[in-house]
Formats: sequence, C-alpha cells, structure tokens
Amino acid sequence: MEIKSTIEKTTLTVKDCIRVDGGHYTLNLKNVGGTKSIPITVKVLDRPGPPEGPLNVTGVTAEKCYLSWSPPLHDGGSSISHYIIEKRETSRLSWTQVATEVQALNLKVTKLLPGNEYIFRVMAVNKYGIGEPLESEPVVARNPYKPPGPPSTPEVSAITKDSMVVTWGRPEDNGGAEIEGYILEKRDKDGIRWTKCNKKRLTDLRFRVTGLTDGHFYEFRVSAENAAGVGEPSEPSIFYRACDVLYPPGPPSNPKVTDTSRSSVSLAWSKPIYDGGAPVKGYVVEVKEAAADEWTICTPPTGLQAKQFTVTKLKENQEYNFRICAINSEGVGEPATIPGAVLAQDKIEPPEIELDADLRKVVTVRASGTLRLFVTIKGRPEPEVKWEKAEGTISERAQIEVTSSYTMLVIDNVNRFDSGRYNLTLENNSGKKSAFPSESTGPVTVKDDIEAPRIMMDAKFRDVVVVKAGEVFKVNADVAGRPIPVISWTKDGKELEGKARVEIVSTDYTTAITIKDCIRSDSGQYVLTLQNVAGTKSLAINCKVLDRPGPPAGPLEINGLTAEKCHLSWGPPQENGGADIDHYIVEKRETSRIAWTLCEGELKTTSCKVTKLLKGNEYIFRVMGVNKYGVGEPLESVAVKALDPFTIPSPPTSLEITSVSKDSITLCWARPESDGGSEISGYVIERREKTSLRWIRVNKKPVYDLRVKSSGLRQGCEYEFRVYAENAAGLSLPSETTPLIKAEDPIFLPSPPSKPKIMDSTRSNITIGWTKPLFDGGAPVTGYTVEYKKTDETDWTTAIQNLRGTEYTITGLTSGSEYVFRVKSINKMGVSEPSDVSEPQVAKEREEEPAFEIDSEMRKTLIVKAGGSFTMTVPFRGKPVPNVTWNKPDTDLRTRASIDTSSNCTSLTIEKATRNDSGKYTLTLQNILNTTTLTLIVKVLDTPGPPSNIATKDVTKESAVLSWDVPENDGGAPVKNYVIEKREASKKAWVTVTNNCHRLSYKVTGLQEGAIYYFRVSGENEYGVGVPSETKEGTKITGIQKSHSIGFPHNTVYVRAGSNLKVEIPVSGKPLPKVTLSRDGVALKPTMRFHTETTAETQPLCLPCDNPFCTISQYSIAVNYWQYSCFLLQNHQETFVPQIFPRPLSLSPGRSQHSTVVAKSLDTL
Repeated sequence: MEIKSTIEKTTLTVKDCIRVDGGHYTLNLKNVGGTKSIPITVKVLDRPGPPEGPLNVTGVTAEKCYLSWSPPLHDGGSSISHYIIEKRETSRLSWTQVATEVQALNLKVTKLLPGNEYIFRVMAVNKYGIGEPLESEPVVARNPYKPPGPPSTPEVSAITKDSMVVTWGRPEDNGGAEIEGYILEKRDKDGIRWTKCNKKRLTDLRFRVTGLTDGHFYEFRVSAENAAGVGEPSEPSIFYRACDVLYPPGPPSNPKVTDTSRSSVSLAWSKPIYDGGAPVKGYVVEVKEAAADEWTICTPPTGLQAKQFTVTKLKENQEYNFRICAINSEGVGEPATIPGAVLAQDKIEPPEIELDADLRKVVTVRASGTLRLFVTIKGRPEPEVKWEKAEGTISERAQIEVTSSYTMLVIDNVNRFDSGRYNLTLENNSGKKSAFPSESTGPVTVKDDIEAPRIMMDAKFRDVVVVKAGEVFKVNADVAGRPIPVISWTKDGKELEGKARVEIVSTDYTTAITIKDCIRSDSGQYVLTLQNVAGTKSLAINCKVLDRPGPPAGPLEINGLTAEKCHLSWGPPQENGGADIDHYIVEKRETSRIAWTLCEGELKTTSCKVTKLLKGNEYIFRVMGVNKYGVGEPLESVAVKALDPFTIPSPPTSLEITSVSKDSITLCWARPESDGGSEISGYVIERREKTSLRWIRVNKKPVYDLRVKSSGLRQGCEYEFRVYAENAAGLSLPSETTPLIKAEDPIFLPSPPSKPKIMDSTRSNITIGWTKPLFDGGAPVTGYTVEYKKTDETDWTTAIQNLRGTEYTITGLTSGSEYVFRVKSINKMGVSEPSDVSEPQVAKEREEEPAFEIDSEMRKTLIVKAGGSFTMTVPFRGKPVPNVTWNKPDTDLRTRASIDTSSNCTSLTIEKATRNDSGKYTLTLQNILNTTTLTLIVKVLDTPGPPSNIATKDVTKESAVLSWDVPENDGGAPVKNYVIEKREASKKAWVTVTNNCHRLSYKVTGLQEGAIYYFRVSGENEYGVGVPSETKEGTKITGIQKSHSIGFPHNTVYVRAGSNLKVEIPVSGKPLPKVTLSRDGVALKPTMRFHTETTAETQPLCLPCDNPFCTISQYSIAVNYWQYSCFLLQNHQETFVPQIFPRPLSLSPGRSQHSTVVAKSLDTL
C-alpha cells in the first residue's frame, strides 16, 4: 500500500489487490478552517473467503454424518453460487470430493468406512472461482451404539404337525439404539445347521413358523437387530415335536341375547375361533341365578348342534347369568359368558307398520280381479289389528289374515265400489299406530278400460345382432295396448328418423326398422318404446356391424424429437369395427414427397419410436388400426422438422491438479457453464508430455465424475492436461490447459508409531513393543528411536537410534524404579513426532502363573495312522519359566519320544507310531506360583493288539475249545473277526484253522489223538490282522484225564489219596456272571495245590485230597447272586471219598444256588 500527497491531491495505491483489501476507506482533511471526511467503498472482485466456522459434524455413525456451516464473511464481490465439500482420511494426503453443487448450508455425507478417521472441508464458489476451505476437526466414523443383547429364550405354543407359534421377550440391552426387528432361526434335531424362519424382518414378539415336518423335533433361537447390526442369538429353546395336538375348543364367539319373555330367554352365538384341532360336536348352555354360585346345564349332555337356544321355565323378573361352552372330542372347552345379568321379562315394543313401496302408490286392479294388501307389522306384545275403509265400510267379501309378523286384506271379484282408501290400525300396551295403504298417491282405484303396452319380438333379438358391413339390418315387432300405444325408435339415446338408408314402418299392431348398406357407425343400441295412459314399455336391441376399424384416437403426439429420431403415441380407435384391434401400421412421409414409407408394419402397442430421420427434413406421420376385417382409416400428425433441440456444451472450467505421485496425477474440474440443452453424458480427458506434440486420451470410457486419476506416468516427466464435456450433440471445445507439472512423489515426515506396550521386565531390563506408523510420509520408514525416563524425571534418555525392528529391550535400569517409554519413526526426511508415552513400568522380575495358550482344535483327539509320525506342539507362558513334564501311563516317553522345550513352547514327537502310542498324554507345567496340567488324546489307527486270557478247555480225543477275551487295544477300530491258528509241537509251521470267527471262543476239530498242539488267536479290524496271542503250554489231545472231572454227580465218587479231584460246575447268565470262591466264609486265593479256572460255560474246582490233616471244610462258589457250596471231610491219614450232594435251585436274580461235596471214610461205607 502506497500513499502520495501533494498540495492539491492525494493518492492511495494498493498493488496486487486481494480480497481483504476490500472495505470502507475514509479520507480525512483537516486545517485551521475545519475538518472534512470523504468515505470511499472498495469492492475487490475475487474468489470468496472460507465459510464461517466452525464446520460442525453431527449425527456421526459408522457410515454417515451431517455437516453444517455458515456463509463466508467475504463473498469476493459476487454472490455465492454453491459449495464444494471434500473429505480426507487422516492417514492419507489426498482429498476426495463428496458433493460439488451444494446450494444449502448443510449436507448429509454417506459411504464412510467404519472405524476410519476423517477430516472434512467446505469451499464456497462464486463466478470468480473456488474460495479458501474451512476444515473440520477429525472425527471417527463409528456408531454411537452397539448391537443389541440376546432376547429371552423362545417359547413355543399352538403346535401342529407342520407349524408352531414361537414367542420371546425383548433383550435387556438394546445396544443404545431402538430394536428394528428380530431374526428367528430353527434347527432340526437330526441336522446341524440353523436356518431362518422369516424372510422379512420381524417386528412382533411372536411368529408362526410353518413348513415343518410331521414328527420331527425342532429348537429355536432368536436374534435382535438394531442400527448397529444383528446381536448375539438367544439361548436355544428346548426341542418341540411337530405334531397335531388336540385340545378342548375355545369359547364360542359373539354370545348375545336375542329375545326375552317372563319365563324364557333366547340366546345365539357363533362357533369358536379356535376349535382345539378337532371339529366342534355341539354346544352346552348353562344358567344360574345372578345371586347363586352353581351353574345348571339347560341342554342335553351331548350338547346342541344349533347355535341358538331358548332357556325356559325361568322366574319372572328374576336376573340370570348365562354361559355357553363348545364340545369336541377332547371335551368341553372354555365358556363364553353373556355380559351382565339378564332379566326374565316380556319385551315391550310399540307397534310398527312397514308399507311396501307398491302400497304407497295407486293400487290398480282390473274389475273381477283380486285385491291383496299385504303389510308387515311388528309389536310386543302382539298388537291388535284393525282394517277400515276411509269412505264407507269394507266389503263383506273381504278376508283378513293376521299373524305376529304380517296382516293381509284380500277381496275377490272386485268392482268399482271397492275403490277407496284403506286404513290399517295396530294397538298394544306400548302404543297405537295407523297407516293408509296407498296413502301418498291416492285411493285404491278399480279400472276396467285400459291395458299397459306390450311388445312381442323374436327371441333372436335378445342377443347382440351381428351384421357385416354392406348388409341389411332389420328388426320387426308386434305391439299391443289399450288405448293403442305411441311407437318411437331411438339409437344410443337419440331419436331415430327415416333417412336414405333408414326406413321405419309402423301400424297399430306392428313396427319395423330397416337399415340398408350397414356401415360401422350403424353399430349401437336401438330401443323400441311404446307408451299410453296405462304405462310405458321399452325393449333394447344391440347391433354390431363388422367392419374395418375407425381412425385411432387423436391427436397423434410427437415427443422427443431430435435430428435422427422421435417418439409417437396415440389412443385406440373409438370404433373397432366389431373385432379386436390386432395391430397398428405406422408410416411417415416427407412433406416434399407424395409417397408414404412404412415405419412399423405389425406394432402391438399404441406408441412407437421412429428412427433414421434425415436432419432438417420435414415429416408427417400417420397410424392405422388393423382388425380381421382389414386396415382402418388413418390418423395423421402435424408436420414436424427433424432437428436437435440442443447443441454441444461449453468447455469444463476450473481445471486444477489436486495430487501428484511418481506415476499418477489426479485432476479436478467444474461443470461447463452451459450443457447445450442436453444433459452432460461424460467427460473426456487428454494429456501431453512436455517433449511430445501429441495429445493422448487418458480415459477409454467417458468419466461421469468431476475427478479423474491419470496413471501410468513416467517418473520425473512433466505433463499438461485438458478436459472435454460431452452430451448428445457431441464433444465440447477443450478446457484451458493446466500448467506443466512433474510426476514425482511428495515426501513428508512420517507419523509417530503406536503407543509402546510393555512386553517383559526383569530387575534391570524392560522390553517394549509397538506397531509401525499409519503414515510413512511417502518414503519407507528406515528405523526407530527409543527413549525412556524415570517417571519423576523430566529429561528423556535415548536408548537406541535407527532400530530396524518394532521391539527392543532397554538394559541397565535401576531395580525398583518406575520408567516410561516413547518411540519415534525415521524416514529419509527425518524423525517424526514422539509416540504416546507408555504405561509406567517398574523394573522388577515379572511373575505369572503357568498357563497353556492353545485353541479348541488342539484339545481335540489327534488321529494318526500306524507307521506315521506326529508332533504335539503346545505354547505356554509363565514367569519364572515353568518346568515342563510329559507323561503317559505305562510308557517311558524319555526313550519313546523326542521332547523339545523352550521358554514358551514345548513339543513331543513320536516316529513310526504304533497302537501302543494311543492313549492320554499329560503335560504338566510348574513354577513357584502354581501347577497346571493338560491332557491330550492320541488315537493311532493300527491293527489290533493280542487278545487276552487265551485258554483251552473241553479237550477230547479229536477236538479242543479255545476261549479268549477282546484285545485291550483295538487299534482305533472295532475288531471285526478273529483268526485262529494251530501248530503241532513237533512242527514249526502254523496252520490256519479259520479267519472268520466272530465270537470269543472256537471249537477246533480234526485234531490227532495223542498229539500236542499250540494255538494262537489274532484280532482283525479294518486296518488288518493284529498281533497274535499264543497258548503258553501245549495241549495234549486225549480222552483220558488225570483228574476226576465231576459235573454235578448224583452218586458217591471214590478218589484215591494223592489224586486230584476236579469239579466242573456249569454256569450261565447274560451278561457273563462274576465267579468267586470262599472257604468257610473266607475268600480263597489260588495256590500251587489249589486253584480254580473260570470259562464262559463252566467253573472247574480242583480240590487236593493228599493232606492228612484236613478237617471238615466247606467250599463255596458264588456266581454273582448264585452260590455253590462244597463240603470236604478228611481224617488223619485216612482216605475219604468226596460225595457231592447237588441241590439245584432256580437261577433267578436275588436267589443263591450251591452244591455240597462231602468226603467219607472208606471203612464207614
């Protein structure tokens, strides 16, 4: 600003004016003679200033928000035309346009990304350009609410074989937003998937689920939904079976009192809304006095079929209550009670007379005819009826009939003396009523000299008469009436007169109409009318003339006219020629020519698009309807000229570059000032390299936005750009060219890393970790600087610079002191601002109970194929580092497995897994704070292990029975069958006896007497034949036994001293019973001299007889609840013979059975 003053003038010069230079200037002049002030107003024409702040951001959700602002204080000397709104994520530098033509001072912004942080800015626009922006504070796009909690557990009612009604309660927590609806799901007990029950969102707290399968069980769950989304589902309901359930019916509907008397009340009702699933068989009516408590059934026990009933034998003027129940196959349903008390008394209604409309007119009866006056009456009690004749007495021939609802006066063979006015009077206790039949129009008159007109016509004229064009249409009729009626013909409501083609011929008794050479317009309704003093008679005849259609209904409208095309529309013909319009023919003609050109030959609609017009030519169009009788008359349009109603748009404006990178440049521009009369269909962008002469198109397809990103640029090259607008008329002229700009990345300082977290600590070390910055400044982050200080200090100490990783351990700290930490990012532009300060941490050893860090998958059974290897890796934590121990019952894992343990992980590896590696592995962690264990289950898929308890029995001279138990280890799959093999003691080779045994015993036959055999059994599953189990001792095949085998003998058996006594006791039971042995009530243990053996069929008992010092003993064998007792009697060095006294009892649960063996001396026998 420069001021120059002389004696005569002063000059104020402001160079390079900007918006703020506008305003009010005052020139003050002052001398001894006084003071003079001159105001000067200056307006600087410029782009507007920033809108008046603040830029308010309200109603923020995860997807939208609302912006509001005030107009700029400086409008730049021109009114604000509109506003441009842009948004930017705080992690990015580029701005994105939200709206470009905003006229208001507020805007709803949508399509935000949930969780992102945004800054918005608003710029005012006038005719001089886009003004400075007003920016908002950063806001995070997130909902102020959360999804709702789960509703209450659903309950089910009204169950049928294919439907159920499910109800539930609202969630206790709506998440801060109103519940918008519910989603109901069901699951079949036989299935695993939840499926939706409702296609549309539910707003009620109940829903009828249909389409269920009869007999299936279903459970239900429900989820609530608000603006934040769908919440957690409720707890599943119990399972409900879909089946028809029968219940007693509901109460009858609409019960009411229809009538009362001094001793009766009449009731009526409708069927129940709900019949309980079975048809209603009848109804029961109950009554009680209003003051009483007990109800009395008025109807038969089986009920009524009707829906009305009259209760009789009531006390006059007594109040009663009534109720009605419905009955079905399930019994009597809920009652429907008549509201209030009903009083047993006669109804009182004043008399009423309802005259028919015919009785309100003159009633005309021919002489000798019959006069009948029928009148509906009402009244309670039944009124007294009295007929009178106003002018005289009623004829003696009159007959009067009276009922409770009507009365009728009948006079036969009437004459003129019966003419006159007849009066009806009703009277009861409630009042009196009188009326004159035919009162309003005059008396009853008897006439005998007139007759109403009549028309007699052929029955064929009752239907539509169809006539072809050019044929003759003729109608004739006979007429009658006294006096002779007047004849007239009309067509479509207009009187028909005789013309050249129309001929009407009438006599006193006939009339005829003839139309020659019928044309389309002769179609319509012809009406013959006869009239005399006795009345009027009309008869209509409908005629349809079959002909070509008339012209379509006009006008023929022309819309959307351009230089090449237009759109025609019209209405269907008013006259279709007696047949449906099949199609239309559309033709065009240039006004300079006579010939017509076909546009459409078989058009089914009443509109048409005509193309291939010649620009500037003048056209006339015509349309003709076509039916089965031919082409109809045409409808022509006015002449129109084929010209476009628009031109090309003006060039786009305000082209500028908004962001630049090494391989792309983003452009923005404003719409053209004029669209040429046609909507802008897109924009074409071109670029040119500084060293090139050619402009290259950037976009292959038209761009509809006011912004484009030109990619694929060469780093370091300079480019300029221009933009074209396009509408239906073509491309506009190009916009102004942008200045040359170089393609290169802008570089900034990076943003700080995240707030450091404490990872670990000891007495002198603390480990921290962090995540990389959200914005790297346009260049890679090359490292980090870590700083720390004590919480009571102010100066920061640098621990390390240019650290590559995102974790660091600070050493040399003072034990017991509290420290805080911060981190800075580094790129080639420099060091960022520091991060947020970490939480305070004391330098001390951290203590933490041991714990496993595994997921649910790790806890599942590990399945391994035999011969494969497996590794179980278990991460854990704990401070101090816990001791790790692996255990497996009956296995030394130190030799069988390879165990590898670190400070936070342990793993166990087993190579070439076998069935013996199946089982439970226990992992134990222990430190000074606690001990915790984890059990992992491994299943090795292998052949079965050896069967257990293999034994032989029932040896004969050619067979032996093998028995065994299932293998303790089935190899991970059920044993399907067993393989039995035998081998003679003198041979080495095994011979297969069978490979298809499905039981736990097998009889081996075909053995050689006297030979010694070894047997072995192997189990087989889906993975193959397993390890065999072999008999330990050979079995000699012989029929001679060394010991005496006694099975429940019934006589005395003699045994030599020194021999063995063997008693076999058959046992049976399902499941196989448990066998125990006791002596004198004390359980016996097997010894070298005394032993027992249990098989699936017998219990052998071996009793030694070589002890000379035995006393009387009792041996008891208990088989679960059945017991066998053996008594053995021996004397000093004497030989006694055991004698068995079997006492067989029934083997029933809870009872015992025993057998007694007694030894007697030989010399006592």
